[in-house]
Amino acid sequence: MRPRAIRLLLLCLGIIFAGYAAFVLSPWPSALLIRGVFAYTALKSGEALARHVPAGIGEQRDIAYGAGADERLDVYLPPGGARPGAPTLVWIHGGGFVGGDRQDVAPYLKILAGRGYAAVAIGYSRAPGARYPTPVFQANTALAFLQKEGERFGIDPTGIVLAGDSAGAHIAAQLAAGLTGRDYAEQLGLPPGMEPHRLRAVVLFCGAFDPTAFDFTGPFGTFVRSVLFAYFGSANPLDDPRITEAALPRYVTSAFPRSFISAGNGDPLAPQSVAMAQALRDRGVVVDTLFFQAGTEPALPHEYQFDLDRPEGREALRRLSAFLTDLQR
Repeated sequence: MRPRAIRLLLLCLGIIFAGYAAFVLSPWPSALLIRGVFAYTALKSGEALARHVPAGIGEQRDIAYGAGADERLDVYLPPGGARPGAPTLVWIHGGGFVGGDRQDVAPYLKILAGRGYAAVAIGYSRAPGARYPTPVFQANTALAFLQKEGERFGIDPTGIVLAGDSAGAHIAAQLAAGLTGRDYAEQLGLPPGMEPHRLRAVVLFCGAFDPTAFDFTGPFGTFVRSVLFAYFGSANPLDDPRITEAALPRYVTSAFPRSFISAGNGDPLAPQSVAMAQALRDRGVVVDTLFFQAGTEPALPHEYQFDLDRPEGREALRRLSAFLTDLQR
């Protein structure tokens, strides 16, 4: 082989090795790739949801709830303000802990505001730039801010419904477990940002609640391993004791708030929602669920609830609205 060909071969092998090492030794390449995919899907979902947004929704954006650059929230109010006695929905967006943005859920929250509910979208720092449990503490700080300043923005801080989708569902559920479980709060080192009696309910769509229960084989297993590497900082997630700490079905108590939990039949995370609902029921928590028959076609994907052009998405919105209405009785 000629020297030039050898150099070219060595260069190619070096590039391949460098790329492999980057993905294996650092969470950043995978995280950025996943972040880009989430951004694209959120854009398409938002465009479709925009057709369902009613007119006249009040908006207050980019409100600082903390000192960090990502510690911002947006408030959406019904025309004329929230109904007296209606709960305030505080939503934590998804994105696999590495992606997503509070603006992704803005159209959906505007739709809920059109039904009479004040809605708040919380921003938080994403992995791998921020590691577990930073988003949980940031969401806690946001709740503390809303308790102190919420009335100034037209919301009732005495009746909070903490909600989240996908990774945001895990953050919301973990925070709710800490707010209502003193032992778990102490384990996390979490100073509660609000009184537990003010947390009226929890809404969890398409969440991942127990990272110890994942099968790390196959393409989805590789995706999960990449996400957990970014969030927990360990290339071998199951070797990190904090993974067990984040296995929420083990830590919820009978004091956990009334809950609404849903996932699509084609969502690989659906078994986690089913298990979370059962864990809560086993402890006597009132749980309203919306799951679908295995034969539902086309299968309902992850984050199906944001597709209001499908009857199942509209049913999820109807059931969520009924759940929120029932809280006022």
